[in-house]
This record gives sequence, C-alpha cells and structure tokens, in this order.
Amino acid sequence: MQPGNITSSYLARYQHLTDGAGAGAHDTALPVTGAQRRFLLARRLDPAGRPTLVPLFFAFPAGAVDPDRLRAAAGHLAALHPALRARQLVLRGVPLHVPGAPAGHVERVRPRPGETARDALLRALGEWSADGPPLRFFLATDAADPADPADGDRDLLALVLDHAACDEQSLGLITAGLTDAYRDGLGPRDVPADAAADGLAAYRDAVHLQLAAEERASHPDALAYWAQRLSGIRGDSPATADIPSSSGTGTALRRLPIGPDGGRATAFPVLLDACAAAARTVHGPGSVPVLGYPWGGRPPAAAPVLGCFLNTVAHPADAGDPAGRAAAWWDDLDRADTPFDEVVHAARRAGAPWSGRLGGLLTFEDLGRRPPLRLGGATGHETHVDGRPVQAPFAVSVSYGTDLLVRMAWDRSAVHDHRAEEAFDRLTGALGSRTAPPAAHPAPAG
Repeated sequence: MQPGNITSSYLARYQHLTDGAGAGAHDTALPVTGAQRRFLLARRLDPAGRPTLVPLFFAFPAGAVDPDRLRAAAGHLAALHPALRARQLVLRGVPLHVPGAPAGHVERVRPRPGETARDALLRALGEWSADGPPLRFFLATDAADPADPADGDRDLLALVLDHAACDEQSLGLITAGLTDAYRDGLGPRDVPADAAADGLAAYRDAVHLQLAAEERASHPDALAYWAQRLSGIRGDSPATADIPSSSGTGTALRRLPIGPDGGRATAFPVLLDACAAAARTVHGPGSVPVLGYPWGGRPPAAAPVLGCFLNTVAHPADAGDPAGRAAAWWDDLDRADTPFDEVVHAARRAGAPWSGRLGGLLTFEDLGRRPPLRLGGATGHETHVDGRPVQAPFAVSVSYGTDLLVRMAWDRSAVHDHRAEEAFDRLTGALGSRTAPPAAHPAPAG
C-alpha cells in the first residue's frame, strides 16, 4: 500500500467501515473506483449538483415500443449486471456502491403545453433523481412534421445511464443485451440465483482489481509526473473574463468524410491536438485550460463486467507542435491509471491553480463496437437531442462510423457563442486536413 495517497486512504476507511460493527445493512457495499470518485467530484463541483449522465436517443415508429416488455428487459439486465442495480451512498464520509434489487425504469414523458417531445425528454433528464436505478428509459411521442405528414408520428426513446455505471464497452453490452432480452420476453426473475451471485462476485473482483491497479499507479514518481505535467495551467485571459448574459446550451455538428479503406479517420493525438487548439480559442489565447478524456479499461485479470472502470485523464491544452503533443500523450498513457483525484491533489500541491474543474471534455466512440438497439420488429434510429447541460464550459464528442461525426456543445453562460463557433470551425478544420490511415496507436475507450 502506498502511504499517504488518496486510494490507500480510501480503501482503509472502506475496510474499517465494512469490517467494523454497525455497518449493518451496508456490509455488502462495494468500494467505488477512482473513475467513480471523479463523477462524485464532478457532481460536487457542479453549481446545480447535477449527476453526469450518458443519454442515447433512438427514434422508433410510433407504438413500436412496448413499455412493459422494455421494463422487464431492463430488469433482466440489472439482475445480470450489478452495476445497473447499485446505488451511490456516502456513509460516514465514505463513498460506496450498494447493490440492490433489480428493477427496470421506463417512464412515458408527455410534453407540456409549448413543449416538443425533445423538450420533454430534456426535462426528464434535468429532473433525474438520485433515488432510482442507474439505467433508465424515457419515452415520448414526437408528432409528425406538418411539412411532411406522410412520415407520421414517431416515438423517441432515451436510454440514459449514470456515468458511474457506464463506459463505451458497457453501451455495446447494454444495447445487445436489451435486444436479446426484449426479443425473448425475459425479466429479472429469469436470471437464476446462482448466475446473479456469480455476476456479483465477478463485479466485486473487478472493482478490487481496479483499485489495486490505481493504488499501484499512485506512487510518488507518478504524482510528481502529473504535478510537473500540469504546472503550466493558467486561467482565462482578460478577453474572456466577462461572462455572457445568455443561458442554455449551444451546439454544433459536422460530419467529416473518412477514407475508403474504412480505417480510423484520425489518430487520437491528432484529435487531442485539434481539441486543445479549440480549448484555447474558447478560453482565450492566454489560457492553458485542462481537457479531460476517458481512457483505459479493466485490469487484465478482471472479467469483462459491465460498469465504469475508466479513468478521466487530464491533459493541459497548452500550445505546441503536434509531434510534441503526441510524445507527451504516450508518456501520459504510461501513468493513465493514476486516479483523477490523485492528479488534482498532486497539481494543487505543486501550486497549480486548479480546483479539478475541467475546461473541456473530449470523448470518442467507435460505433462499430455498439450493436444497434432492436426492440421487437423495429430497429431504433439513433438521433441527437441537443440542449442538455454540459459538465464543462464545452464538450466535444466524436463518433467513428461510416464517417466522422463531430459534435460540440457549450455552456452559453460561460462561453460566448462566437468564440465557441470559432473554436468548432478550428477543430473541424484541423481534423479535416490532418487525417491518418488506420493508426497503430491504441484507441480510447469511452
């Protein structure tokens, strides 16, 4: 055990709590990983106390989705995967995950006067309660477009996960598992008790293996590396000091073509470099904000359980040449298991003016890893519902499929629209001019 680091201290407190008298109903509680602690930190830093949610939106023909059958299928998944039936709890100052009974949550959301179906779904996400399962579904009917009534009404289904139970691999397991359970009419009672017990044991082992890996990655040399790496953080320049009076979320979307070979359109360091340039545009030319991106996976000995064991890696968006950024990125990956909160504390101890709040978020998803969601005889068409709050001044998401879909959302109370739009143009322009053949670099998960 590394003395004095956050992970070892947390594990000691967890062990004392669960081994000692008085744990009572919480004696089966699981520890949280460093990635999950990051989401708890993000929620504390968010002025509205909002959780980090991962929503996917699908359009189905009106009436194609059977809510009761979907509710049963969601409960079936929760019985198989403890991450989908665990609740976050803080007991005596110790964050925990407490597995509960499996349940499916499917809620029909009816638009209020003046709302569209998309507005109603965003409202449901904004009203997310801490009491309830990490996986929930919200269903709203979208009226036919008066300009094209032949298309008819359609149902919009939001599949929403608490990020503490979700990573890219989880999304693929969930869409595949839901498709199968819905097709076969399965519910939570169709999971044998021994299969549920085996799933809980595998999840528990994976959590402890991940925490052991994080503890090893919290050694003094790694913390010194991150302290030096983030020593150049600087806040917004005076040009961006004035906060806009507007509110809500701005969005931009662009599709970029990829090569006919079907390989990845860009190596991740190219994407990271383009996003760093966009971050400096958002925050001002004199700033060095911190980007966060998910990376990693499960320890080699862990079973491929569903759940979030990804770390958020901190990346200073400083100026520099692409080759230097790529070299620094490789060095970062050697220490990517160091938990986010350890990195924050190391940077602050070194004098960096950083609370842990990220200046921007970057996610990348390979859509080839995620089977389509098919409910009965209908396959959901994935769509995008813009307008939900972002957990940073701006967030960039890139999806790789038949093309490169680049989306950017920004908090209009923190970022001027013209500055965000300039940053998006710079980002997509850089990506469009610096593509690469299938990369030998590892690809991020998340």
